Amino acid sequence: MKYIEVEQKFALTQPDKLKKELEERGAKRGPAVRQVDTYYNTPHRDFLAPAVISEWLRLRETDTGASVNYKRWLPEDAEIKTHCDEYETPVEDVEALRRTLIALDFTKLVTVDKTREEWTIPGEVIVAFDTVADAGHFVEFEFKGEAESAEEAITRLQEFIDGLDVRLGDRINRGYPHMLLGRER
Repeated sequence: MKYIEVEQKFALTQPDKLKKELEERGAKRGPAVRQVDTYYNTPHRDFLAPAVISEWLRLRETDTGASVNYKRWLPEDAEIKTHCDEYETPVEDVEALRRTLIALDFTKLVTVDKTREEWTIPGEVIVAFDTVADAGHFVEFEFKGEAESAEEAITRLQEFIDGLDVRLGDRINRGYPHMLLGRER
């Protein structure tokens, strides 16, 4: 499902047990990668104004490159979001983009500094183990299979998570920027 993201996030309580189960399911483990995500607010509308934040503009930097990403979480007025429109593309010159955003009066909201280790079950799901500076340890499940609709992807991701023989921590219904900004929604 190009341009649509379906994911769920949980507090990480049993990382070793979850990794063992992922290995048993044939998941491929990727290297741990540091990601520094800088979130920006636009000059023409305030992403933080709604009671429930529904949009983000993010500039991501890693050792292997950079990208720019826009997300609009849906349903827009719902407190708990189920999926999002997501547009992401690589950036060749991250400093030029940063300067462009500042020149256009975009303002920096928050920086999320994390280490991510991704495990992939090809054609099905990516499981990301995140250690976020000043926030803690989390696991994200992102649907990567083929689906006819967001609703089908949401159902299939939930079935995957429910099928795990691992106790997960509390489900987290807010992003890392929300946490670092002290926002509940």
